Amino acid sequence: MVEFTQTNWKKPFFLIWSGQIFSLLGSGLVGFALIWWLTQTTGSATVLAMATLAQILPEVFLGPFAGALVDRWNRRVVMIVADLMIAAATLLLGVLFWLGVVEPWQVYVILFVRAVGGIFHWPAMQASTSLMVPEKHLTRIAGLNQTLRGALNIVTPALGALLISVIPTYGVIAIDVVTALIAVTPLFFVNIPQPVRTEKAVAVTPRSVLVDVWEGLKYVFTWKGLLAILIMAMLINFLVNPAFMLMPLLVKNHFQGDAWHLGLMESGWGIGLVAGSLLLSIWGGFKRKVITSMIGLIGMGTFTLLVGFAPATLFGMAVVGMSLAGFMNPIVNGPLMALLQSRVPADKQGRIFTLINSGSAAMMPLGIALAAPVAENLGIQAWFLAGGFITVLMGVAGFLIPVICNIESDPLHPPIQAKPLPVAAPEAG
Repeated sequence: MVEFTQTNWKKPFFLIWSGQIFSLLGSGLVGFALIWWLTQTTGSATVLAMATLAQILPEVFLGPFAGALVDRWNRRVVMIVADLMIAAATLLLGVLFWLGVVEPWQVYVILFVRAVGGIFHWPAMQASTSLMVPEKHLTRIAGLNQTLRGALNIVTPALGALLISVIPTYGVIAIDVVTALIAVTPLFFVNIPQPVRTEKAVAVTPRSVLVDVWEGLKYVFTWKGLLAILIMAMLINFLVNPAFMLMPLLVKNHFQGDAWHLGLMESGWGIGLVAGSLLLSIWGGFKRKVITSMIGLIGMGTFTLLVGFAPATLFGMAVVGMSLAGFMNPIVNGPLMALLQSRVPADKQGRIFTLINSGSAAMMPLGIALAAPVAENLGIQAWFLAGGFITVLMGVAGFLIPVICNIESDPLHPPIQAKPLPVAAPEAG
């Protein structure tokens, strides 16, 4: 079993991290294949919306409870079980496709189960990162994670389209099962450090889990800077995500474009995301992480406005806007994640991360519900303009609101080194 030490953290961490590359690639491929199958089979926007909700609702309603359990359980075991559960559900779906008896409702159920596995796996991995990686490297690791996701955003649609043109859907699904097994294998050989609980240990019961969730809520609401950032994230999800959901209509109706033009817009975002993530992973951001994030927020809002202001004759202006907005996205998110990983007690991180994600995700269905009527009455560009303007305002406000701009000097939430990694014993000569 490989152990983490102060001088030997990179090898075991990147062994696990490399496995996650395969997991994310497989998930992207199966997601693309399933959405395409639903589109071809039903041609219904309602069906696609149901598929989206099947993946969002677990995070909204179950995320906080999953986070509380992650803080109690062995995180390595949580990741192993979550990965295997996702692989088993995906394998079942592949069998249904192979037998030719699959129906949309079965796809919803499998997407829901995969999402449930994800709400356990993601906080377990993020909360473990602060125990595996020295605090000074957290921002770079966050940038590296964003780089990976951006690269996959570019690769998986093209690779997915190629695969479904040469092999049946169940073949693509089988690839995801294999990549999930590849991802879980390193977890059997690496011993992930566990946090020392600052709260009295009690048995896992419905009441104790509710108490843990309540403690997490109190933590968020008593840390005013974190609460303000959560409100920002909720507003962004409410205003900006519907704009991106409406992007196909913006391309078709405003720019009179086709699938090729939409691909350029999406690729522009992905390329920008990779470039911004690489910059962050190399640079690490300013010493005060909040400054990096607020500058990124102002930039992301500005370039979203650029998309909204693009006239029908300047499609290239919209592509540039999407690319630069994508560039700014990791500049916003990476430092904030590193800040939380370095200040939230290790035994509370599962709860805090899932509460933040659940609060942010809860705004997405509301924004989606309002997207169509607003676009019909005010135009599709209204969402880009409103989202961009509010995002710029929030970035500026971050420098003016004391609880945000001074979040890193809050005496109640200093940097935490949860449990020093042991020093590797010298080798016998």
